[in-house]
Amino acid sequence: MERRSWTAVWAPAAVIGLLLGAPASGQPPASTTQERLGHPAGARLIVIHADDLGMAHSVNRATFEALEKGWITSASMLVPCPWFPEAARWARAHPAADLGIHLALNSEWTGFRWGPVSGASAVPSLLDADGYLPLVEPTVVQQAKPAEVERELRAQIDRARAAGVRLTHLDSHMGTLFGSPALFDVYRRLGAAYDLPLLMERTGDRGEASGFTPGAQADALVDRVVSIEPGVSPAGWPAAYEKMLAPLPPGVYELIVHLAHDDDEMRGATSDHPDWGAAWRQSDFDLVGSAWFRDFLRSHGFVPVKWSELARK
Repeated sequence: MERRSWTAVWAPAAVIGLLLGAPASGQPPASTTQERLGHPAGARLIVIHADDLGMAHSVNRATFEALEKGWITSASMLVPCPWFPEAARWARAHPAADLGIHLALNSEWTGFRWGPVSGASAVPSLLDADGYLPLVEPTVVQQAKPAEVERELRAQIDRARAAGVRLTHLDSHMGTLFGSPALFDVYRRLGAAYDLPLLMERTGDRGEASGFTPGAQADALVDRVVSIEPGVSPAGWPAAYEKMLAPLPPGVYELIVHLAHDDDEMRGATSDHPDWGAAWRQSDFDLVGSAWFRDFLRSHGFVPVKWSELARK
C-alpha cells in the first residue's frame, strides 16, 4: 500500500559522479538518464512497478503473472509478511526478475498484521500496543529509534538475500522513511551499505519540497513517481491512467501499481480498507494486463525499463 511519492538515488559515491555527469574513459558524459541508457533525450522511460510482493498469496499470484508476461517490469517485496517465502522461492526460479525490498516499518491492515523480522525484543520502539509494526506512519515517526529502524531494515534485506533473492533496488513501504530526517538518513545509509539504488524522486512531494533531502535530487534516477489515487471507480481506471500519464514530459518515471485478485483472501485481509484493497488491486491487475494499456504506452512513446537498467554503470 502506498500513500506517498519518492526519489531514486544511487547511493555509492563512486557512481554519483557518473550520474552527475563526470567524464568516464575520456568520453563526454550523457546529459540525461535517457541518453545514458541509449535512448533519445526526449524519451519517456517508465518503470512499471508492483509493490507488496509477499504480502499475500493473491498478491503473489497476480504479481508473478504480470512479471512473467512482461506486463510490469519490476516489483518489491514485503519481507516481514507471511507469504514472503513463496515470493522468495519464485525469485530463485526467476533470477532475471527485477526485484527490490519494500522496506517495511508499518503493518497497515487492521485484521491482517505482521511484526518485525529482527524480533520484538530487538526493536521495541518499532512495535505498537499489540506487538505488531504500527498501523500508520506517524506512529513510527514519533516513536521509532533510528538505531532500531536500521537494525530491522538490515534484517529484512539480509533475510531476502539469504533466501536467494537477487536485489536491484530498495524502496520505502508507505513512504515512512521519508517521515523525518533521521529516518531518511537511515534509508540513505542502507543504499550505500548494500550498494543498491533507492527509490526517491527529483520532483514532487518527496523532492526538494521535503526540506531535509539536500543534494539527494542531484543523484536521482527517477524524475517522478506516479500512481492512481483514491476516488476512481473501476470503470474509470483506464481514463484515470491516461490522464495521469499522457501529459508527462520527457524523463524517467516509476508507475506504482498494486496487484492482486479480488478473491476471498484479499477481501478478508483488506475488509475495512477499500483504498488499496481487493477491488483496487484487481483493477490494477486488469489494467496492466490489458491490450489497451500496452497500446497506450506504445502510442505515447513510453519505453518500459527496469531498475537494473537505471542503475547500470
